Amino acid sequence: MTKSGLNPSDYTGTVDGKEVKMFVLANKNGVEVTFINYGAKIVSLLVPDKNGQLTDVVQGHSSLKGYLEAEEPTFGAVCGRVANRIAKGKFTLEGADYQLAINNGPNSLHGGKKGFHFVAWDAEQIDSQTVKFTYLSKDGEENYPGNLTASVTYHLTEDNALDTKYEATTDKTTIVNLTNHSYFNLSGDADKDATDHILVVDAKEYLPVDETSIPLGKPATVKGTPFDFLSPHAIGDEINADFDQIRIGKGYDHCFVLDKKDGEYAFAAECTSPKTGICMTIHTSEPGVQMYTANWLPGVQVSKYGNKYPERSSVCFETQHFPDSINQPDYPSVVLKPEEKFESRTTFSFSVK
Repeated sequence: MTKSGLNPSDYTGTVDGKEVKMFVLANKNGVEVTFINYGAKIVSLLVPDKNGQLTDVVQGHSSLKGYLEAEEPTFGAVCGRVANRIAKGKFTLEGADYQLAINNGPNSLHGGKKGFHFVAWDAEQIDSQTVKFTYLSKDGEENYPGNLTASVTYHLTEDNALDTKYEATTDKTTIVNLTNHSYFNLSGDADKDATDHILVVDAKEYLPVDETSIPLGKPATVKGTPFDFLSPHAIGDEINADFDQIRIGKGYDHCFVLDKKDGEYAFAAECTSPKTGICMTIHTSEPGVQMYTANWLPGVQVSKYGNKYPERSSVCFETQHFPDSINQPDYPSVVLKPEEKFESRTTFSFSVK
């Protein structure tokens, strides 16, 4: 059994002919992170609270079967080939038109019907604090061009940080946008609302969206809106505000434009549970972070520890390029060419306040 009380044998099986199993990282402070190579998913993340008690701060399922039958398939997963939404599933690349699967209203979301969160990755446990997952997405998979080799390396540091590095190469010009889609509840109360968490986001602008959650175009100022987290306050303070963008998402499901240079690895956000004192600080090389307050979790399926995860019982911080970037020429590019290498880094650091 893991420290989190999970049985690794419950996560073994075969998906598309590949073996799936659990991988465990641990450091000298007792921090433990568990993963499965199905979707390169983070299953549990134990960090100490203000009293030194280890607390699992991510949502997930109690078995591989739970993930295969999940009502919410992205818990802890790496999403790709292109995370987030592409308007109407359409884009043009080097003169060729592409039509992707439509799986989110009129749009394509998180790589299509069988995105990276639905596949078994190759896995290599490098040492007791590092694991690497690799996946070859073949040319034409989900109608994306090019054989794309993608990898994610998770490293648990001795100072309680989970460092995440992504790489990708292709043999044909393609598009790529990778992120991790963990659902965080820093109180460890996964059946309860997480909107009491205190949040700071280093973003003076965000991307307003249309009724289908596709960005309208130019960023807008957060000043005077419910999207202003430049100073710390509770996520729930304005989550029900009479504001058009809040209504569209039934809460927050928007990309914040981080206030940093393109490609710079820098501070993005800090989130703290007033109950446990657990503070998560996020640094990233990505230009944006999609904050999603789990507004659509149905709270039906029994998951880890008997939890059912109702709406707003967690919050996601998906560091990434902007949604629909391939159709928005003013956004940072998601195009990857054969002579290039995609590289991205995000670190989730844990402390107490």
